[in-house]
Amino acid sequence: MEPVRQVEGRAYPFGMKNVDTDIIIPAHWLKTISRDGLGRGAFEALRKDPANVFDRDDVKGAPIIVAGDNFGCGSSREHAAWALLDMGVKAVIAPSFSDIFSGNAFKNGILTVVLPQEAIDRLMEVAETDPITIDLESQTVTTPFQDRFTFEIDSFRKHCLLEGLDEVGLTLARGDAISAYEARQAKDMPWFAKGTALAA
Repeated sequence: MEPVRQVEGRAYPFGMKNVDTDIIIPAHWLKTISRDGLGRGAFEALRKDPANVFDRDDVKGAPIIVAGDNFGCGSSREHAAWALLDMGVKAVIAPSFSDIFSGNAFKNGILTVVLPQEAIDRLMEVAETDPITIDLESQTVTTPFQDRFTFEIDSFRKHCLLEGLDEVGLTLARGDAISAYEARQAKDMPWFAKGTALAA
């Protein structure tokens, strides 16, 4: 997983409330087990409208989405986070998120920032013309117009995102402790090793 320290750039001024995971990535895209190419299916139904925000030339490929309340509700499909990543999204700012979507986003290195509706309204305005900067270390969202919004984040999630640690990375980071335990177990409980040899 790539470390997330700062996400900066234009943002999609999306703003839609109650965006469920079927809107983010429709069910017929779930047949794949690969993450590659899912960005093409992201917001597919909305993109049928030629005036949709995701295909606007000035923001296409933006790393941030400014969304409405309850983003990511609905089913628990992790493909929603995969689709956002594949389209280049590194962060979503909204007043609230579905818990399952928020967890899936975190596990895939997408920063979810919760801000009050007043801040969302202001960021929607800024996103129309100018970039937005999210700094995870200082937990702030800023604009070129001196707007500064602070957000809360779980300290464990913050650490993992800053260091680029997913569940596999967290396990590997404890490699020395795991090896020491296995060596101690082989010495103190040799029948375990004998049992695995017999099974092999």
